[in-house]
Amino acid sequence: MPRRVVVALLAPISWTPPGIDPVHWRTALAEDVVDLLATLNEVDTAVAVTPADRWLADAVIWPGTSVYEVPEPTPNAVFAALTSATAPAGGAGLVGGAGEEAGGERPSGPYEQVAVIAGDAPDLPGLTIGKLLRPLTTRPLAVAPAEGGAGLLGVAAQLPVPPWLPPLDLDATVPATVRAVAPRPGDLAVTPSWHRLRGPADLARLDPALGGWENTRALLSGAGQPGSA
Repeated sequence: MPRRVVVALLAPISWTPPGIDPVHWRTALAEDVVDLLATLNEVDTAVAVTPADRWLADAVIWPGTSVYEVPEPTPNAVFAALTSATAPAGGAGLVGGAGEEAGGERPSGPYEQVAVIAGDAPDLPGLTIGKLLRPLTTRPLAVAPAEGGAGLLGVAAQLPVPPWLPPLDLDATVPATVRAVAPRPGDLAVTPSWHRLRGPADLARLDPALGGWENTRALLSGAGQPGSA
């Protein structure tokens, strides 16, 4: 089986529900996504942040979780970090934290497949991540759209990434943009979508019957927001 890693990209958020502290909201979203990754089997897990957001990674990671500092919160920066994991701290590479042992050891590599997941999908089912990775057995790239608007839930790629890969923005890129630059339409797989929490309408997409997302659920309940029952 190929060596795979799933990375939560903890990018800045643009919206917070009324009555909730933005820092608490962002931390709850990140913690729920990281908790989900910890339940996955047969993959390594990691988080990616810019140096300014290292505090967030330190607040939510589990012991043994690798942390990649990237110059910008994009999938492309994460892919670059994974192919240059020995880069010095402050660049696009693995830096100190729970993912690095006291003796300076780094996780062995290289990875053959990677999935980058948005950090604002707290109730994301693990099965959806599995479906994002599955096409990589025959295709170099897969994307999962974000429900309810432009952007992506996540991107999965074989490493090294294909040279035609365009700049990706999880908040703006749509599958058609990526397919348009692929040498063949079949080089890109589009997998099932899932919602992200980027605005008031997204709260209605939360399913209280789904397990997980305890931190987000608790904040919403305390603020009297929908979706928390």
